[in-house]
Amino acid sequence: MSEVEPKKSKIEVLKEQSIGLRGSIVEELADPATDQVADGTTKLLKFHGTYQQDDRDLRKSRRKEGLGKAYSFMVRNRIPGGKITAAQILGELDIADELGNGTMRITTRQSIQLHGVVKGNLWDVIHRINEIKLSTKSACGDVTRNVCCCPAPLRHNGLRDQLQDLADKIAVHVQPTTKAYHEIWVKDPDTGEKEQVVGPPEEAEPDPIYGKTYLPRKFKIALALCDDNCIDIYDNDLGLLGVTEGDNLIGFNILAGGGMGTTPSKKQCFPALAKRLTFVETEHLLPIITAIILVQRDFGNRADRSQARMKYLINNLGVPAFRQKVEEYLPQAEAICGIAEGTVPRPLPEPHAADVSGHNDHMGWHEQGDGKWFLGLPIENGRVKDEGPLQLKACFRELFSGHISNARLTMQQNIILCDIEPDQRGQIETILAKHGVVRIEQISNARRFAFACPALPTCGLAVTESERALPGVIDEIEAELESLGLADEQFTIRMTGCPNGCARPYNADIGLVGRSVIGKTGEGRYTVFLGGNLLGNQMAEIYKDQVPRTELLATLRPTFIHFKENREPGESFGNFCHRVGVEALGQIAEAVAE
Repeated sequence: MSEVEPKKSKIEVLKEQSIGLRGSIVEELADPATDQVADGTTKLLKFHGTYQQDDRDLRKSRRKEGLGKAYSFMVRNRIPGGKITAAQILGELDIADELGNGTMRITTRQSIQLHGVVKGNLWDVIHRINEIKLSTKSACGDVTRNVCCCPAPLRHNGLRDQLQDLADKIAVHVQPTTKAYHEIWVKDPDTGEKEQVVGPPEEAEPDPIYGKTYLPRKFKIALALCDDNCIDIYDNDLGLLGVTEGDNLIGFNILAGGGMGTTPSKKQCFPALAKRLTFVETEHLLPIITAIILVQRDFGNRADRSQARMKYLINNLGVPAFRQKVEEYLPQAEAICGIAEGTVPRPLPEPHAADVSGHNDHMGWHEQGDGKWFLGLPIENGRVKDEGPLQLKACFRELFSGHISNARLTMQQNIILCDIEPDQRGQIETILAKHGVVRIEQISNARRFAFACPALPTCGLAVTESERALPGVIDEIEAELESLGLADEQFTIRMTGCPNGCARPYNADIGLVGRSVIGKTGEGRYTVFLGGNLLGNQMAEIYKDQVPRTELLATLRPTFIHFKENREPGESFGNFCHRVGVEALGQIAEAVAE
């Protein structure tokens, strides 16, 4: 009797039949009769770096006019380590102005998103991104997405340069082999025409890492150092935590199974921090990464996408069994990497004792260690635009048109201006002031360590406001902290418009997660999480659920007061909440209210 074929979700069948992610993308983009693409094509377009969305602010008015949704696309870049040149920044701004909604957004994974791209402009946007030597390939979809690492250009000991170099090598290694992206989005250099001159192949190109159906779900990789966890290493499917002895990088602790997304209505869904799996020397990094991806490829859940992330596979197997599977796949991984079988030591050792011990957002002025300086600039929620007195886009155009040669994007949606000569500092500060751009010294700590996902009006998953709501929430919180004498405290506040956790709220000191909307008023209700921390190695817990936006400060105020009166020396707000526990914090809040 033949074995019963495993159950597959519709997306799995779609990927398998797409001929290497080609599907009918070309035909649908060329169809002038509609401003949207079919649902199946939207799933394939994600692998090419773009999501179909609509402006939800316009839905009601358009319905009254008898019109359908106002469709457009979000286009996301893949920028390993957040490294970007001045020409690329200017190119992105030009594309946003000419073919998007005029804004550019720095993401929580060191990349750039452009919004408001209509279907007729989509090919030109992605093509022009490639012309400035960036790419959107595998920025989304069920593959390894943008590889992140510490962006600070600190060159005194070479450690971060090594991380950046490894991020580039990993990004190249884990790219899908399909030529579909080049065929669809890049012009033929000989004919000057759009690709597809010969037409798609009958079969997809062999892909030794991803196979025909790629991964069951998205996969995120990041690199960090123990004393500087600025990229939230424990939030990734695969965290590579550099272990050092003095100024020498001796290897990496491999952390596996992090992920922030969840579905509250499903008890089997949960956010998770990565588990400490093993330690490997630097030269064995690519084969261990490959083996872990292969295990997720072959054993991840392909029937239920809500259970498809690697955190669920590890939860179901347990760390010892998962480690054994990785060992079983090492020969295949070594072959893919072109090295002799047995090169990676077996059995895999236990992790090194080293763990995350510090956090630095790299904001403000810093010496690079090579005679030059860098300046970390806070960008509220990553949105680059000109609005009122803040002319951030115009400031970028002036800075990157001769003053700044390159930059780095951070996981906190900020930007680092690099390689600044000492005598340029005054000139840079003058340009910033002229455009109303604040430096880190001019904002509160509450705002400094806060960020939000885009949410409404473009994200189709959003339940509540996030990017547009958080600045007002911070206004209230920073005033309260100032009145309590807590303005100097450093802690994270992160807001999302839904439980999917794009802004990583579940390991923040304070996480505000969109839950529902109140009737006709449209006011958002949020789940308030407390107890994470800046280090990112501690999960927050639900403190209050279904809190109206207008009651967020009143909900948090008793915890701030209790923290001020009962903290231990040097204890952070999140660690205090974790020690006391959300149940006790709730009882205290009730007593205060009575």
